[in-house]
Amino acid sequence: MYLAMNRFRVPQENETEFEELWLGRDSHLKDLEGFVEFHMLKGALGEDGIRLYASHTIWQSEDHFIAWTRSQAFRDAHANAGGSRKLYDGHPNFEGFSSIQEITQTTG
Repeated sequence: MYLAMNRFRVPQENETEFEELWLGRDSHLKDLEGFVEFHMLKGALGEDGIRLYASHTIWQSEDHFIAWTRSQAFRDAHANAGGSRKLYDGHPNFEGFSSIQEITQTTG
């Protein structure tokens, strides 16, 4: 498993627009080989008026993630990304992780 995460620092006054942008976009992920799931996470509002958001995508492998970043689906999903930069401070911070252990809930 590979987890790809981007963290965004969003000023409080931009939260609604930032969330609407993410909730309304077509990510082009569902039909991609190796895609497992996507989450957009919302953190607590900091004392500085900045809220941390984190998008994370789970892939079957890092190779699947890399293939996505080189695909037309990736280019389509990020075609208008530059216009949203005014909604968050700086650049998104990317972090990628390979799984070394997985524990899941069993049903029974």
